[in-house]
Parts: sequence; structure tokens; C-alpha cells
Amino acid sequence: MAYTVKLTSAVVRNLTKMPASVGTRILDEVETLAQEPDPARHVKKLKGGGRNTFYSLRVGRYRVILNIYDDMLLIIVVELTLSRAKAWRFLLR
Repeated sequence: MAYTVKLTSAVVRNLTKMPASVGTRILDEVETLAQEPDPARHVKKLKGGGRNTFYSLRVGRYRVILNIYDDMLLIIVVELTLSRAKAWRFLLR
């Protein structure tokens, strides 16, 4: 079964600011991940984040930070960033 993908408003805002080809590539990669039976096998689990488990998906120079909820078949993209430092700052909030 395919997972449903949801984007936070911050991710939508970041996607509108980047070149269309890059945004399309990122969305295609996330949609491909959503079609996998076990998407957590294809991403890197991040340390920190408190009670939520965050994962990182590399797409070119970008990092897509997301949550995967297996019980609801849901992937929520929570952050989209170019640098590792910004990704860590997001996790430490």
C-alpha cells in the first residue's frame, strides 16, 4: 500500500522559492519513497527530535526532513534545507 504524503506550510513556501526543476525532483523522490512498502529502509534515521522520529532524505544538495507514521501510512515532510546545520537546528527546537 502507498503512503500518503503531506507537506508543512514551511516546505511549500521553500518549494515555491526554488527553481521548478529542483522542486519537481524533490517531490518525485518523496512520491517514490511513498510507494515503497517500508520507506524507513531508504532514508537515514536522525538522532534527537524528542518523542518524534525524524528521517533525512538526500535529494541532490538538499536534505528533506520527514516523519514516517507506519500505522497511518503517512509521510509528513517537515523541513527542506540546503545545509546540515539548518537541519540540526530544526531538530533541536
